[in-house]
Amino acid sequence: MSGSGASGGHPGTPGSPTKKEPSLTKSEWQEKLTPEQFYVTREKGTEPPFSGIYLNNEESGMYHCVCCDSPLFSSEKKYCSGTGWPSFSEAHGTSGSDESNTGILRRVDHSLGSRVRTEVVCKQCEAHLGHVFPDGPGPNGQRFCINSVALKFKPSSN
Repeated sequence: MSGSGASGGHPGTPGSPTKKEPSLTKSEWQEKLTPEQFYVTREKGTEPPFSGIYLNNEESGMYHCVCCDSPLFSSEKKYCSGTGWPSFSEAHGTSGSDESNTGILRRVDHSLGSRVRTEVVCKQCEAHLGHVFPDGPGPNGQRFCINSVALKFKPSSN
């Protein structure tokens, strides 16, 4: 199977988080991403706690997927959980408990054996972002624990 080789990327399409990016090959992802970004987003790795560039970021703006630029989390829902990773109470586009208009998907993660977790991936390119836990602030009580290297921050233009 061979691709067309055209890799100029295409601009993000706001408002259409269900549109899937064409899949890149492993070597194309390795060319596009840093080794740490590749390890976390494509191989389901985790950055070391308290090491991420966005952990203490307090600027207003939007956090996008580092792989495909899909908007994922708003700074308005970011909070300090003390866990060592950027934490968000909900994904951008959430309406009550409805996440159908967000840029994320939830998947069951059995990688720790008997301890089941819920993985969070980008809906558009399936990049591993982190995990969601039921110990966050109200009203939904969720803590999206997201790796900084899986994100690209775009400040609000005031």
